[in-house]
Amino acid sequence: MSARDNDLSTVTPTPVAAQGGGYAWLVWILATVFVVWLFNVQTGYAILNTHVQADIGLRLDQVGLIAAVYTWVFAIAQLFSGALLDRLGSRKILLPAILLVGIGVFLFATAHSFEVLLLSQVVLALGSCAGFVGAGYVGGVWFGMAKFGVMFGLVQLVAALSSAFGAAGFDAALSVMTWRQLMLGFGGFGVLLWLAALVFVRNPVTPDTRGLTTGRFLSDVIGSMTEVLKNRQVLLISLAGAITFGVMLALGVVWMPKLVMAHGVSESDANMANACLWLGLAAGSPLINKWSDAIKARKSPVIITAIIQLAALLALIYLPITGILAMGLCFIVGFANAGHMLAFTMAGDNVPPRLIGTSASVVNGAMFIVGGVLMNLPGRFLEGTAGDLPAFQHAMLSMPALLAVSCVLSIIVKESHPARQR
Repeated sequence: MSARDNDLSTVTPTPVAAQGGGYAWLVWILATVFVVWLFNVQTGYAILNTHVQADIGLRLDQVGLIAAVYTWVFAIAQLFSGALLDRLGSRKILLPAILLVGIGVFLFATAHSFEVLLLSQVVLALGSCAGFVGAGYVGGVWFGMAKFGVMFGLVQLVAALSSAFGAAGFDAALSVMTWRQLMLGFGGFGVLLWLAALVFVRNPVTPDTRGLTTGRFLSDVIGSMTEVLKNRQVLLISLAGAITFGVMLALGVVWMPKLVMAHGVSESDANMANACLWLGLAAGSPLINKWSDAIKARKSPVIITAIIQLAALLALIYLPITGILAMGLCFIVGFANAGHMLAFTMAGDNVPPRLIGTSASVVNGAMFIVGGVLMNLPGRFLEGTAGDLPAFQHAMLSMPALLAVSCVLSIIVKESHPARQR
């Protein structure tokens, strides 16, 4: 090594700006806007799919498969997104991610076949995989790890709220424009967001990538994942959380508006009920960890919220419902579904600090893999039926049955709150 190289290796990079200041908030806001944008593209499919189905001539099982493909690709790709952010920083990951989502949106808006729709979902998922994790990463590096949980909670709150109100916005927009025009508008917004990110998104200190090779990176990531996956408690926690959030994804992205409309409720009210799912999740997400810490327990909040969600969902499937009742029950389902956030906390309780990021990736990946399966499941049961209420009641019974399985798994999991480990 030359003297010059040795000098460079000991130089501490100059921070771009101070942590927690105005520039930190600007970068966090841009990262969070990215999450809001991609979440609305994802959850808006629950409202758009009826129009897309009629325009392109899709079968019901194809409608579910389109959403499932996005979810599966996202789940696999995001396993690597956290490690990439750790090693390369937010700028080198978020800029390509925003660009990929934009390309996916334009592909979706101009698609005239099932195959192009599937391609759009693959491209969207590859970009979206860095969104939620990226915003959490930005919160950690720009505000300090002591505030990591708080900033991550704010991202989830904003994302869920945007999905709730975004659903109402989609419904209103579709009354004055076509679904293609609406998605082209989303694509135009993505161009502006990418330009803003190009100018402003940085790490407080640029990560040192000297000596980083593709082989070494893959070896590190696979080694960390293997170590986490050998932990039986993490596997049980991941599966329970995956089922719970998977049900939320299946309902909120594809099936809830269709189930509510099968009861004879108007499309507009059904879309509002779907918005209440996300509004409930937004309300519950900031509270679940506080409740867990207040009672110094992880298991009981997870079990209680799963039971509440199960009861409310059974009511939505089998009781005669109006638009207002559907909205109220959907809010309860979403609020109780916030219990899935404890899966990240519980997995972190069961691994050493150096593997917390990997455990979060494993949990999140499991959630979206199972979510993709559940998005596709009702379509299989509905294939060849009249698509009436009895058919939907039969098809949707799989959801509460799986929630019951999640509840049993949560009972098996060991209590992991740090106060109980002393």
